[in-house]
Amino acid sequence: MLAGKRILLIIGGGIAAYKALELIRLIQKAGGAVTPVLTRAGAEFVTPLSVGALAQSKVHETLFDLTSEAEMGHIELSRSADLLVVAPATADLMAKMAGGRADDLASTLLLATDKRVLVAPAMNVRMWQHPATQRNLGLLRSDGVLTVGPDEGEMACGEYGPGRMAEPAVIVAAIGAALGGGPLAGKHVVVTSGPTHEPIDPVRYIANRSSGAQGTALAAALRDLGARVTFVTGPAAVPPPGGVDVVRVETAREMAVAVEAALPADAAVMAAAVADWRVANASGQKLKKDGSGRAPALEFAENPDILATVSKGPKRPRLVVGFAAETTDVVAHATAKRVRKGCDWIVANDVSPATGIMGGTENAVVLISEAGAEEWPRMGKDEVARKLAARIAEALR
Repeated sequence: MLAGKRILLIIGGGIAAYKALELIRLIQKAGGAVTPVLTRAGAEFVTPLSVGALAQSKVHETLFDLTSEAEMGHIELSRSADLLVVAPATADLMAKMAGGRADDLASTLLLATDKRVLVAPAMNVRMWQHPATQRNLGLLRSDGVLTVGPDEGEMACGEYGPGRMAEPAVIVAAIGAALGGGPLAGKHVVVTSGPTHEPIDPVRYIANRSSGAQGTALAAALRDLGARVTFVTGPAAVPPPGGVDVVRVETAREMAVAVEAALPADAAVMAAAVADWRVANASGQKLKKDGSGRAPALEFAENPDILATVSKGPKRPRLVVGFAAETTDVVAHATAKRVRKGCDWIVANDVSPATGIMGGTENAVVLISEAGAEEWPRMGKDEVARKLAARIAEALR
């Protein structure tokens, strides 16, 4: 996937720096070459000896290397690579990048480069959520810097939440996507995923059992084939994949707005389990029992039909793929849905409780197209995603 590609890897100072060693190995396994840059703080967590031994390359640490700087080595390093990767990207490094500082080798390389930059943030959850970090992140993204992660989980400090550096395999996939490899290189795909939450009052909502696992796997599979993926996700149980543009929403109406904003695209894959109805008279305060034994009267209104709107709208992608979660007459219902919505394909599945599919790790789908119904065997959701992504790539050739 990375054959002949040169990666300049900047290792920031954080406990996640140990993952950089595995990242080097995986980049090389994929055919790439690594030139490592170790910050002063990074060297507190991994040694130049271990980094250099794995990379089979000199480890660059200081800006004031007289031998290198006699030939403007920082300029050559920053421009001879195909991609600059910062992993881990600490809050301090991101702040330097956003502010255009160049007071050490790493920040100078990042300011002097004319190549794309991919950062893998890693920091304490409070640091990640701090307005300054989020402001810097927004500025970097607006400058064209790519991001992968962070993941959510337990921190070395004992706290739990977003801030863990993405796993090395995920970063390698994001590197491949950033370098434009794969049959979907240059293509933009919008993917929706997860459930929507429709408020009843400030603390209660109507939802469904979708975990978002299939949509997440699809976004990752499309990314791995080189697509630029806009991932519009409801409050899913699984974290979004790295290397994609994540747009988080709560309600169906928010998802409709986000999808419209993401267009135009070459393909749209509508995998989200969008609520058909919302509570029209949702309360602004928590509803309470009044002792009468009567439940509050909820009035429902129909949510926007995102799939039909995209399929029939003026910015219709070349390929529109919908999903149909059914409990009876799966093929018949999905076939009728494809015609009614105006999409090209419907991926249908039986989500009856006995199947264990909704919220599970496997799926058994039927691909409905103009040509008819094609039943796929039960397999892992990742495998379903890879197979469907390959079909999408073939259709967009």
